[in-house]
Amino acid sequence: MGRSRRTIPEELLLLALDPATGTTAQPQSLDLGLAGAQLVELALAGRIAPDGDRIAVVMPRPTGDPTLDSALELLRRRGSPVRAVHWIGGPRLGLRQTYLTHLERCGMVHAVAGQMCGVLPTTRYQATDTAISREIRARLDSAIRTGVPPDPRTAALAALAHAVGLGKHLYPGNEGRSSRSRLRDLIRHDPMGGLVAHAVMDVQNGVAAQPRRQPATAGGSNGSGRRTTSVRAAVEPSGVSAQQVAHGAAVMARAGAS
Repeated sequence: MGRSRRTIPEELLLLALDPATGTTAQPQSLDLGLAGAQLVELALAGRIAPDGDRIAVVMPRPTGDPTLDSALELLRRRGSPVRAVHWIGGPRLGLRQTYLTHLERCGMVHAVAGQMCGVLPTTRYQATDTAISREIRARLDSAIRTGVPPDPRTAALAALAHAVGLGKHLYPGNEGRSSRSRLRDLIRHDPMGGLVAHAVMDVQNGVAAQPRRQPATAGGSNGSGRRTTSVRAAVEPSGVSAQQVAHGAAVMARAGAS
């Protein structure tokens, strides 16, 4: 893979950067989106392909991008296709910082040191060439306003932007409502982007334990006539974080109390 073209993870991160504050919008969901964007980029490079709701390695040859190649090697080591929702929900410590550092090294952003409450050191990142961010945004705007089916890269970027919640950052307020709706609709124009975007949203919604579009299996009785599901047994093999397990357990507990 040549490096003359920006990757989808890089473009997603540039979209999320706030030019005024130098912070990233939707940081928690953005981390999931970056992991998903890597899958889309690897698919566009012909290294992986969807297999139902799973991801299969079809060509293990490196792309030349160290961060993508690290993800590709991890997928290869799995030995069998992995569910997209399990891959995205797994730990990706430092992924956002890795891409911020890469963008800084490429001269697309620069780091601005600061302090929080006058004590804690902080680092903000601001775009050095706003024309790049404007070009990325213009592609999304064009796809939204013209209704012309976008190219696969733009469609996948739109799907991921919607999945991580960047719609309200890019098209805020009531005046941006129709644009946010059309951004969501672009998800249908790229199968891989759609698969990954749905997986990102599934992880956020705490439903990573169950395959998509399959009926949930009944659990055992808790003695009060209510059915229960073992969240721990269902989620731990997927690599989903403890916070997501706790979230799923809380959702099920509320459902059982209603």
